[in-house]
Amino acid sequence: MLYLRDAFPRERWTEALPETAAFWLQMHGGFRAQQRHMADAASRWRSGAVDPRGLHAALMPTLQAFLQHLDGHHRVESGHYFPHFRLIEPRIQSGLDLLDRDHDAIHAHLDALYHSAVAFHRAVAGQSSDAPDHANRLADVLDRAAPGLIRHLDDEEDIVIPLMVMKGGPAA
Repeated sequence: MLYLRDAFPRERWTEALPETAAFWLQMHGGFRAQQRHMADAASRWRSGAVDPRGLHAALMPTLQAFLQHLDGHHRVESGHYFPHFRLIEPRIQSGLDLLDRDHDAIHAHLDALYHSAVAFHRAVAGQSSDAPDHANRLADVLDRAAPGLIRHLDDEEDIVIPLMVMKGGPAA
């Protein structure tokens, strides 16, 4: 897939992009911002700057939106965009297969995040003495999920953005 990146490298992504490509980057930028916000909240928890209730207030709204939006985004990509890309550029089949496998792996992290978040929420809402333990587990799950997600966003953009510029994308 390097030919795509070579044809339209990231340095040129400041040029006018097709609307769908610009929207794709905006969505991915949002996921990165949410991930940074959650990592920052976990870091503040670990440093002792916030208690479990403070972590809950700082983390849960972002985490809920992140889980919902990323799951929906992946469903649209795998169900709508990737099939179109397979048709217009057969040379990227293996790249799209990799991205689809990434979606499955990321979904496993999303599932773990969801279950950790529910346990943490219940502990905080019930004023349980094990809320700090649940906070630590949730922070650990966030740490494990982040590298794969960030790598996936980068890899996907390196394939999708040049492809959209060169060949267009499906109607939204």
